[in-house]
Amino acid sequence: MEKRINWKDYGSLFGLVGIGLAMGLLSDRFLSLGNLVNIARQVSINAIIAMGMTLVVITGGIDLSVGSLVALSGCAGILSMAATGSDGLGLAAGLAVGSGAGLVTGLFVAYCGIPPFIATLAMLTVARGGALVMTAGQPIVRFDSPYRWIGEGNLLGVPAPILIMALVLGLTYFLLRRTPLGSYIYATGGNEEAARLSGIKVARVKSFVYLLSGLYCGIGGMVLAARLGSAQPNTGEGFELDAIAAVVLGGTSLMGGKGKLWGTMVGVFIIGVLNNGFNLLNVSPFFQLIAKGCVIILAVLLDQALKR
Repeated sequence: MEKRINWKDYGSLFGLVGIGLAMGLLSDRFLSLGNLVNIARQVSINAIIAMGMTLVVITGGIDLSVGSLVALSGCAGILSMAATGSDGLGLAAGLAVGSGAGLVTGLFVAYCGIPPFIATLAMLTVARGGALVMTAGQPIVRFDSPYRWIGEGNLLGVPAPILIMALVLGLTYFLLRRTPLGSYIYATGGNEEAARLSGIKVARVKSFVYLLSGLYCGIGGMVLAARLGSAQPNTGEGFELDAIAAVVLGGTSLMGGKGKLWGTMVGVFIIGVLNNGFNLLNVSPFFQLIAKGCVIILAVLLDQALKR
C-alpha cells in the first residue's frame, strides 16, 4: 500500500518557503546563487549546535550552555595551537574541552538529579568564566595556519563550513534513525520510567546526549574561530536562543520524545533567511529583533494549526 504524505508535518517547511519567496520579491539579490550559498555558510555553525540541542530536547532536557561552550572550546583550541605549534593537537583540545564540559553537565543531570535548566545554566556561567580566565579577556589571534581552511576554505566550490555541517548532519541522522541508541533517545524522552523498566540505561543515554551536544559545540567553536581568525571569549552569546528557536520551529517537542532532525534544519534556515533578508533590505538591527521574534511566533502557530 502506498504511504500517504502527512502534510501536517510540513508546516515549518511551508513557512520557510513562504518567507523565502517574500524575501525574493522584496530583494532581487536574495535568490541569487551566491547569496543562497552565503546563507548556508552563515547558518552552518548554528545548525551544528542545533543538532546537538535536538538530541538533548528529544530526551526531555535543555542545554543553555551551548553558546558559552562554543567560546570555551574555541579559546582552548587556539591556545593549545599556540602552545604546541600543532593544528591537530589544537583541534583535538577544542573538541575535548567541549565534549568534557558536556559530559560533566550530563552526569549532573543523569546521576545527581539536577534539573537540566539549572545544570546547564550553571555550566553557561562556568564555561564563560573559563573562557575569560584563560584568555585574560582578550582575543587570541591565529593567522596563516592551515587550520583556518575549515572556516574559510572550500572544496569544489563548496565552502568548508557547509561540508562540515553536512557531515555532522549525516552522522547525526544515522545515529537517530539507524542505531539502537537513537531508539533509546526517543524512548527516554517519551516515557523515562517505561524506558528504564524495559532495560534502557536511561542515565547513560542522558549523559551521552549532553556529551554529544558539547562535542558539537566544540566543532562549532573551532569552525567559528577559523572563520574569525581568532578565538574570542565573548563569542557565542545568544547562540543558545537561536539553537532552541530552530529546534522548536522544526517541531521538536520541548516535553521530549518527539522531533525530527530535518525539521531542526528547516528551523535553522528560517532564522538564517530572516537574518540575511533583513540585512539585504537594510532593516535596522533593532527592528530585526522584533520582526524575527514575530515571524518565529507566526511560524510556530502555523505549524500547530496544521497539526490540529
